[in-house]
Amino acid sequence: RRTLTRSNTVKDMNKLVITFVASIGLAGAGFLLSQLPNLRARIQVTGATAAEQPVLYYRDPSGAPFWSAGPKKDKGGRDYLPVYDDEEVSFDPAPKKTVAASSPRRVRYYRNPMGLPDTSPVPKKDNMGMDYIPVYEDEDQDDGKTVKVSLDKIQRSGVRTETVQVRPIVQTVRAVGTVKNDERRLTVVTLRADGYIEDLFVNTTGQAVRQGEPLFRLYSPDIQTAQADLIVSAGPKAGASQGINAQGPTQRLRNLGVPEARIEEVRTSGTNLRTIDWPSPATGTVIYKGIMNGQRVPAGLELYRIADLTHMWVIAEVAEADLPGIEVGTPAFVAVRAYPVEPFEGRVTFIYPDIKSETRTARVRIELPNPQGRLKMDMYADVVFQTGAGKEPAIAVPASAVIDSGTRQVVLIAKGEGRFEPRPVKLGRRGDGYVEVLSGVSKGEDVVTSATFLIDAESNLKAALQSFTQPEPPK
Repeated sequence: RRTLTRSNTVKDMNKLVITFVASIGLAGAGFLLSQLPNLRARIQVTGATAAEQPVLYYRDPSGAPFWSAGPKKDKGGRDYLPVYDDEEVSFDPAPKKTVAASSPRRVRYYRNPMGLPDTSPVPKKDNMGMDYIPVYEDEDQDDGKTVKVSLDKIQRSGVRTETVQVRPIVQTVRAVGTVKNDERRLTVVTLRADGYIEDLFVNTTGQAVRQGEPLFRLYSPDIQTAQADLIVSAGPKAGASQGINAQGPTQRLRNLGVPEARIEEVRTSGTNLRTIDWPSPATGTVIYKGIMNGQRVPAGLELYRIADLTHMWVIAEVAEADLPGIEVGTPAFVAVRAYPVEPFEGRVTFIYPDIKSETRTARVRIELPNPQGRLKMDMYADVVFQTGAGKEPAIAVPASAVIDSGTRQVVLIAKGEGRFEPRPVKLGRRGDGYVEVLSGVSKGEDVVTSATFLIDAESNLKAALQSFTQPEPPK
């Protein structure tokens, strides 16, 4: 066989066959003649290849998966067969048989199957007996930014893609809060003169009152003196001078907080009434009572505190990291433990300018209507904010498409036919499983949403191999 493969012409081959037939007999000649067309074609290709192409490597003559970079003999003394640069040989399951590969793709080099930065110009095995993986020339015909993954590996790994679209980014922020009274609807009842409580009409906390209803009966010497001055100034006769003289005492009674109805009654009747039934200045519920019947009360003492409970506040404690998404007007849903399935809907009306150093939270105020009085002071509340609801839609990708290393965020753009491009992106808001992309991708591109780790690993491997195989720049 070695003699046949070294023949350069078909004519020389025929002479050698005739001589060989005479030595092996008719039976062997029949088999040899049946293989003559194949041998002739192989000798022609081999002769042309040997004359024109350099040897890429040498393979085992028995078809076993052994190769050599130079000429070599096997254990039986047979020469290893040369494989040329334009020839690719693959092995079928039957031993000692080789068939020419049908694919015209050419192997550029072989890479380590474990992803190590180690390549070989010829097939070889690693220290675990695993074959090196061929890298073909057409796999590197790109711009250096894409990575190609075989279609069968894509199917096995469950790679999924999604088209980049413009969508609203609504983020759900959760916080805890406490129900408080509306500070603008609180009224404090005090006196501007010393006095004595002779009778209490509202004597319990929680009692509902209406504006103008009497709270208590008061005797005050200062008010008595001011009323007497008004009666004297008015005099027994009406006239223009009567109004001028009465201005001072009238204003003094007003300064003492005496209601206008009582002042007019004293002026018209001319009677200095000893006590006065003090009216409620507002409608609401008494949430504080600081007096008792018969008590002496000095000027300025808080007697009652009345709250209008038809509107309430919820003060939510929002984490510092979630604060940028919340602004005045953001919708909020409040659920209290007493009514967990009946949330109250409101909006953010104020964000307090300080942050608690102990909890690193900011206070956010939400105003809620409370016509039925279901919200009670100091109730515990679960608050859900819908941030970004009023903002313009933005280009967004699924959150699962982002590969975040902490300092760098990357998405994988699907180019088709198993090609993917890792692309750095700048991210913005997050919400509903999507992330706003400020730069890096465009509407209509396809991004990988699952099995991103596989493709990212292939990309990192390709970058490592390129840096390993590139020649060093001349010094």
